[in-house]
Amino acid sequence: MKKTLFAISALLLGSATLTLAQDHRHVKVNPTNPNDTEYWEPSITVVTPGAIPSDAIVLFDGKNLDNWESAKDGSPAAWKVADGKMTVVGGKGNISTKEKFTNYQLHIEWQSPIEPETLKSQGKGNSGVFMQGMYEVQVMNSYQNPTYRNGQAGAIYKQTPPLVNATSKMGDWNTYDIIYTAPVFTTNGGIETPAFVTVIHNGIVVQNHTKIQGTTEYIGQPLNPVHGPGPISLQDHGNAVSFRNIWLRKM
Repeated sequence: MKKTLFAISALLLGSATLTLAQDHRHVKVNPTNPNDTEYWEPSITVVTPGAIPSDAIVLFDGKNLDNWESAKDGSPAAWKVADGKMTVVGGKGNISTKEKFTNYQLHIEWQSPIEPETLKSQGKGNSGVFMQGMYEVQVMNSYQNPTYRNGQAGAIYKQTPPLVNATSKMGDWNTYDIIYTAPVFTTNGGIETPAFVTVIHNGIVVQNHTKIQGTTEYIGQPLNPVHGPGPISLQDHGNAVSFRNIWLRKM
């Protein structure tokens, strides 16, 4: 028995040593020199920062909807494009990017329309940004417009309220910077790791690595269908919400 245990221990030790030796960092078990914990290859990819990072995919540049289609049937997107922005045309339905994504950094700017004070709560400036076409970050005029906590701007719709209300007043532009990690499913349809999202609204963190419980349903509990990459979708809720400067970096 002792010999067997010794052989197993030696095998495990040898395996660990081999793993360390094969690691790209070549980290020694007990480093004695600062160089032993430094690694240079592969070099870090250079990205030029700016209003649009050099490695970003521009999804809307203010000129056309060539990168978008109807979410319902894949026909050409029928929203209005003018003055460098796209605007919801009520009744034309949600639109989605033609390209599908998993993990990313998304930048998008949105503007609530000037609407009468008779419109209240969810009836005012309502739209949404859907990750993978099924997980909604709420877009809404939440400036001096009370509504349910998990339905205002910056909420993971019907799931997690924003940490604060950072919404600009009607007619002003809002910015969302969204860091999204897609869910990973097991081979038998279970969830290996859930989706997570961080949302920065007008420079303020309103969702901090928030777990997404599943699809953001209007009625009922979240669902967790197995899926692969999905589009960015924008919601037609009947309000003439506008969007501009939409770009994405794959991660």
